[in-house]
Amino acid sequence: MPAPLTLVDTTPELPAAADAVVIGGGIVGVFAAYYLARRGLKVALVEKGLVGAEQSSRNWGWCRQQNRDARELPMSTKSLDLWERFAAETGEDTGFRRCGLFYLSNSDEELSGWARWGEFARSVGVTTHMLSSAEATERGRATGAVWKGGVFSPTDGTADPANAAPAVARAIIKLGGTVHQSCAARGVEIEGGRLSGVVTEHGTIRTKIAILAGGAWASSFCRQLGIRFPQASIRSSILSVSSGAAGLPDALHTSAVSVTRRGDGGYTLAISGRGRIDPTAQQLRFAPQFLPMFARRWRSLAPGGLEGFRSGHESLARWRLDSKTPMERMRILDPAVDEATVALTHARALELLPALKNTGINAAWAGYIDSTPDGVPAIGDTALPGFILAAGFSGHGFGIGPGAGHLIADIVTGNEPIVDPKSYHPDRFKRSAWGKVADF
Repeated sequence: MPAPLTLVDTTPELPAAADAVVIGGGIVGVFAAYYLARRGLKVALVEKGLVGAEQSSRNWGWCRQQNRDARELPMSTKSLDLWERFAAETGEDTGFRRCGLFYLSNSDEELSGWARWGEFARSVGVTTHMLSSAEATERGRATGAVWKGGVFSPTDGTADPANAAPAVARAIIKLGGTVHQSCAARGVEIEGGRLSGVVTEHGTIRTKIAILAGGAWASSFCRQLGIRFPQASIRSSILSVSSGAAGLPDALHTSAVSVTRRGDGGYTLAISGRGRIDPTAQQLRFAPQFLPMFARRWRSLAPGGLEGFRSGHESLARWRLDSKTPMERMRILDPAVDEATVALTHARALELLPALKNTGINAAWAGYIDSTPDGVPAIGDTALPGFILAAGFSGHGFGIGPGAGHLIADIVTGNEPIVDPKSYHPDRFKRSAWGKVADF
C-alpha cells in the first residue's frame, strides 16, 4: 500500500451478539460506531481489510465548508465542531486543525461562482472571505504570480488521512466496542421480515441493526439483499512529496492543482475532479441514472482500463454466505496509479509553487471515489428493517465523516438528528437526478 496508514489492533474474538454492527472501517463507519458506543450501545465494527485502508486514507484530508453543496453544508459545519470535540473527548489525535483553506483563480466565471456561494454561506452563518486581486496576490505570494482574486475560509481545516480512522477505531475500543479487521461481512440473516444478524467470514453476530458503510463496495453488497443502490466509482490518482518547501499555504486550491500540507511536513498534490472511469458491469447497469452527473463532469474524466473488473467491487455477481466472497479476494482496493496524471500533477505543482522544487516524490497512489447520481451521500433506512445504508459520499466523506456518523447514530437511537436527514435518504434515487447534481 503506497498511501500512508497507521495500523490498529484487532479485537481477538468476534462477539456472539451486538446492539449494532457497522460494516466497513472507513471514516464514516468508524464515526458511526464511535457515536453509537458513546450512547451505551454494544457495537461491533467489521472490516474486510484494514481500518481506513481505502479512500479514507487516500484523500486530501480537507474538512471544508467552502463551496459545499447546500444539502451538505449543514453537515459540514457540524462536522468541523465534531472533529475538534473528538480530540477533547478521547485524547486521540486525528491531526485535525483549522488551518483555513485558500483558493486562487484568474477566471472571472470561477470567481463569480465563489462570490455567489459566499453570499449564500454568510446567510447561514459560515465565515468566508472573498479576496481582491491585491489580497489574493499577497496571500498567494508563494506562487510568485498575480491573481485576479480568491477565497479564504478561516474556519475550515484539514485532518490526517493516515491517522484519522485508526484514531477513531482506538476510541471505539476504549468505549467497550469491538473492531474486527480481515473480517468481511458476507451478508445478513433475516427473521420475521427484519434483519437478525450479520454473517461474517468468521461467524455470525446476532443483531437487530446493521449499518453498511462499505464505500465503493456498498452497491454490490446491497444487491445481495435485493436493494437497488445506484453507485459508480471514479479512479483518482494523487501523490505526496517530502518536506523541504518553506512558506507555502497549508491548503491551497487552484483549477490547475491543489496542495495540502501533511502531518509529516510534506505535501499531498492532486488535480481536483480528475479521474478515470474503469468500466464495470455495475456502471453499465446504472449508466442512465448517471447521465446528469456525466454531463456535468465529463471534462475532468477519461476512459480507464480493466482495473474495475480486476478489483471486483462493482460486480453484479451473487455470492453464497458459506464461501469466499469478492471482498475476501480483494481485501483492500489498491488500483493502479494513472502515471500520466501523476506526472501532470507534479509538473503543475512545481510551476505553481517553485519552492516544491526542493522536495522529492515520496509516493503515488490511486483510490476509488464512490458516487451517487446526484453527488450527495445516501444515508438512511432501507426496505429491509434494521439495515441502514451510509455510502456514496462522492469524494466528500472524509471531511463530513463525523457528522455522518453522528446522524447515523441519531437514526439508530431515535435521537433528534444533528441535521435534517431528508436530503440524504436513499429513496430519492427513485427519481431522476437531472437538475439536482451537487455543485462541488
